[in-house]
Amino acid sequence: MKRSTASRYCDLAPAKFLAEVAAGRLPLPVRIGGEDHWDRAAIDDDISRLSGHASDWRKDQPGLAA
Repeated sequence: MKRSTASRYCDLAPAKFLAEVAAGRLPLPVRIGGEDHWDRAAIDDDISRLSGHASDWRKDQPGLAA
């Protein structure tokens, strides 16, 4: 999806969406047809990770704190 769609999907202003991408909290775009596009599944994965709902491999490792 293009930036405007991706930012609406995340309920963020376009500038804030790009700031989150630059901070590494949301995924980088891919170039398709000479334009930036975002993968919805990648956005969903990053939001799940940020919210703590993503699986954490560390929880199953002895001696590692999650």
